[in-house]
Amino acid sequence: MSAEQREKLVGLLRERERPDPLTPPAMRARMEELGEKFPAPDDAQVEVTEAGGCPAEWVAAPATTPNRQVLYLHGGGYVQGSLNTHRLLTYHLSREADARVLALDYRLAPEHVFPAAVEDAVSAYKWMLSRGADSSKITIAGDSAGGGLAVSALVSIRDEGLPLPAGGVCISPWTDLAGTGASMKTKRDEDPMLDAAILDWFAALYLDGADLAHPLASPLHADLSGLPPLLVQVGTSEILLDDAARLVERARAAGVDATLKAWDDMMHVWHLFSPMLSEGLDGLAEAGAFIRARTP
Repeated sequence: MSAEQREKLVGLLRERERPDPLTPPAMRARMEELGEKFPAPDDAQVEVTEAGGCPAEWVAAPATTPNRQVLYLHGGGYVQGSLNTHRLLTYHLSREADARVLALDYRLAPEHVFPAAVEDAVSAYKWMLSRGADSSKITIAGDSAGGGLAVSALVSIRDEGLPLPAGGVCISPWTDLAGTGASMKTKRDEDPMLDAAILDWFAALYLDGADLAHPLASPLHADLSGLPPLLVQVGTSEILLDDAARLVERARAAGVDATLKAWDDMMHVWHLFSPMLSEGLDGLAEAGAFIRARTP
């Protein structure tokens, strides 16, 4: 990484003002600008589908292995984000993992509150199995809220007695909706993307009065025993650094093969900014290698 690349991106992120008043439609429109600025390349193979009753799309780089699959859950605080905002990321993940990626357009709050997103993720996984997918060739992945959702989905899949996927990839996961991690304060001046106030706003819309510590909303508090191997990536400049570190600590204590990869000076979900930041592709290459190793 060049310091110049990072500083330019940080400057651009800090310049982006939040809508006033703060509303879900305004925040969604703001995030959609990301997909418009960083579209997937022309060789991306995109197939619109419906997975377990939920809009979705298969995204694949050319000549990927068809029976290696990733269920991808986008970030956005359970309130924003879409297939469009993450299509470039899922394309690069497909290429690096040599896999087809099923990107899920799960229901968002406040129109659809907790546990709608968890239900949609599990239903999509069941749909994949019903179409003949081999669970040992599936990985569940996600970023930010989607990273936490990936863990919640794994817990639900285990609890329902379904065959578990081969692994989980959590990019900058939001795992503690109560915001109790020390990095919420120690990293607040370094993080150009998130702050406690916006996370509290997202959490209130998503939970609609439900318990902040509910294990399927804040999987940091879930019983993680029996889950498949996890790769957790996080930037050291994130307020969610401790959400990632504590998730790995508790997963390991429960006997899970969990790996924490902390990337120096990286911001929240830096993978989204691969056209501007070389570490974006490097992070996805690391995730792809993890997926390939567990789905030979």
